[in-house]
Amino acid sequence: MKKLILLFIAIIVVSAYFYFDLGQWLTLEQLKNQQSSLESYRQANPVLVAAIYTVIYIVVAALSLPGSAIMTLSGGAIFGLAVGTALALISATIGATFAFLIARFLLGDWVQEKFGDRIASINQGIDKDGAFYLFSLRLVPVFPFFVINVVMALTTLKVWTFFWVSLVGMLAGAAVYANAGTQLAKLDSLSGIASPGIILSFVLLGIFPILAKKMIEFIRRKKTD
Repeated sequence: MKKLILLFIAIIVVSAYFYFDLGQWLTLEQLKNQQSSLESYRQANPVLVAAIYTVIYIVVAALSLPGSAIMTLSGGAIFGLAVGTALALISATIGATFAFLIARFLLGDWVQEKFGDRIASINQGIDKDGAFYLFSLRLVPVFPFFVINVVMALTTLKVWTFFWVSLVGMLAGAAVYANAGTQLAKLDSLSGIASPGIILSFVLLGIFPILAKKMIEFIRRKKTD
């Protein structure tokens, strides 16, 4: 019954998002049009605006709604680089953790029951190297964050590990988008932010922790031989 209630609430919120076309407010064009008004309101009500921003971002991330990139841009545009990055990072991490918990609560038991034998080896790898894999995935923008949230939820990865690794792993991406938000007037599209050079840098950063760990394991094996 609890699962049905949670699923019903999620369906209602997501349906309302699309029915009332709330996504129209989470676009680059709208952000550029409303930037001056938002900045003025933020100067008059800094705590209130920060709270509203955080709640909206958490809901967007928790329900995997379109708009996370725009929300991070908004953080930089409204609050500046440092505060915008911090607010976006914390909000995205909390939202992702909620998405992780929702997916685990709704699907976790069913997946473990139906496919427990097949994913046993995956869970063993997650128990051993889960933090490294998650950190690498968070650094590489090739993988949509909502996919990572759901996939990790179906493993045995601990919630706290998911939270703190996501927090650290998403720092670089949050800073890049928030910094782009501070230069909003120069942006014509989101594709300008994730240029091939930046994506390649993230990929290399994502691969590095796994390669480093494998190198350490290789050296240890050589010493014991």
